Amino acid sequence: MKKIKKIKIKVNGKISTIDDNLTMSVYLKKLKIPLKKVAIELNREIIDKNKLKKIILKKNDQIEIVHFIGGG
Repeated sequence: MKKIKKIKIKVNGKISTIDDNLTMSVYLKKLKIPLKKVAIELNREIIDKNKLKKIILKKNDQIEIVHFIGGG
């Protein structure tokens, strides 16, 4: 059985350890993030949600997940 390598990334300022070669899409599903209600930034660049399946997370990536809050 092949051992899965782990990497560290930073999510909203906190260090997280994840499996290597994880896509942004799979990671966000694991976190149960409602994609319609958030903006996602990877290494200070806003990500197009249509590209989440193609983005492979790498060691030391920095993710910011910003929730939209309605109000008036």
